[in-house]
Amino acid sequence: MLTIASAAMLAGGLAGQAEAFAGKEPIKLTPHRAVYEVTLDDARSASGITGIDGRMVFEFTGSECDGYTLNMRMVTQMTDSQGQTNLTDLRSSTWEQGDGQKFRFQSAQYLNDKLGDVTMGRATRNPDAAVQVKLSQPSHAELNLSGKVLFPTQHSLALMNAAVDGQGLLQAQIYDGSEKGQKVYETTAFIGKPVAPGTEDKLEAPAKEKGLAGLVSWPVSIGYFESKAGDLTPSYQIDFRLYANGVSRELLIDYGDFSVHGTLTSLEYLKAAECRDPTAAR
Repeated sequence: MLTIASAAMLAGGLAGQAEAFAGKEPIKLTPHRAVYEVTLDDARSASGITGIDGRMVFEFTGSECDGYTLNMRMVTQMTDSQGQTNLTDLRSSTWEQGDGQKFRFQSAQYLNDKLGDVTMGRATRNPDAAVQVKLSQPSHAELNLSGKVLFPTQHSLALMNAAVDGQGLLQAQIYDGSEKGQKVYETTAFIGKPVAPGTEDKLEAPAKEKGLAGLVSWPVSIGYFESKAGDLTPSYQIDFRLYANGVSRELLIDYGDFSVHGTLTSLEYLKAAECRDPTAAR
């Protein structure tokens, strides 16, 4: 879910503007549905890949009271050096309690329309801050994780707060239920200097129509590392432009042997659920 530029601290007038923004109200992620066209950016000869094209749909809804739901589907057609093609269809759905105490996840991967890996489970943060994971697919299992682990929306909020506060670096452990629910990633996010509203020239039509040009944004690069590998090379990395409402564009996902580019082709803002009682988030 969504990975590297040099570390750059946010400074100057824009950082001051961001701090003023932060002081007015807490960070909120805008519910939205974004569609990205996925194409091959680069591939090493050893990968055997000559072409990739497809589409990724990202839908984020919810609130701190009702919890956050994230549905993602990515369908790609990959062509190898022999001219053969494979169709991959990855689907995932997660729900995360607003205060980060509970997390549910499920995912399925299809290869050429045949169902392959299925993952399903839930995680609960105990009073001692440790996280207990119970998996029901692909098999029943239990994991105990460090309390430092963040769930996906927790990490997104932490990233937004770091950007607004002028921090250029955010390191965190993330558990998102990927890799059959068995893996925790160590992540390092570099946050570049803020881009002032109205200074971007090349924006996709949906970005212009939905007002992204009028928002401050930050170039972000996140590396995902194996938790116990001790390797300085990330398993994969994601670069993107992050906007003050939580929407992303200019995606670049690097898997090592190959990388793909995601271009925003559609953006729809969804109705936000309002909290009627400030204590309801608990």
